[in-house]
Amino acid sequence: MLDVIQFSSFSEFLHMGGYAFNVWSVYGLFAVFIMANLFLPLRKKQQILKEQKRRLLFSEAADDAQAPAGDK
Repeated sequence: MLDVIQFSSFSEFLHMGGYAFNVWSVYGLFAVFIMANLFLPLRKKQQILKEQKRRLLFSEAADDAQAPAGDK
């Protein structure tokens, strides 16, 4: 398998035959998209849970305010 490697040095590998900007920018964009697809859903989940907790507390407070004084 090592005999099919096309690059004779690490510098040549980084240069990518003159297409380094194109190749490494695609790898960079891929990394950004992967991180976004991992991070953003977790962040959205936290926001949803926080909002649901706030609504639950608000609902409980409203229920307590509507209950007659003798039922507390």
